[in-house]
Amino acid sequence: MLQRFKEVKTQKMGYEVDFSIGSSEQIATALADRLKRIRLSRNLTQADLAREAGVSINTIGRLEAGLGISADTLIRVLIALGIQHRLAGLLPDPTVRPVERIALGGRQRERARAPARPVEDGAWVWGDAEDDDDD
Repeated sequence: MLQRFKEVKTQKMGYEVDFSIGSSEQIATALADRLKRIRLSRNLTQADLAREAGVSINTIGRLEAGLGISADTLIRVLIALGIQHRLAGLLPDPTVRPVERIALGGRQRERARAPARPVEDGAWVWGDAEDDDDD
């Protein structure tokens, strides 16, 4: 049976998931596994990491199990592991869009707007007065 996603479990490498098509649960599990491997590669116990991050050991256990944690907790753990600089690559810089800048006359977008809906054929439009007789 073909799978829509790539997920491989190995003893040494943990989970490998194609993030472009994996579910949120699969991605969370893969990230949790990576964080655990990073912690172990630095020879830190869960207690050591919890102390450095200022969180409880149970929180580290939840994180490594791929269970829900807050963004603040994740950031604290990344700082404790010394990998917080990787967060900059998580989201693209939204200000670097030259084509959009030109369309906006050099201004930066501050609000989102729903796209204009095209007028359907046969729909009534202002100025469409074929039935009106002004005689």
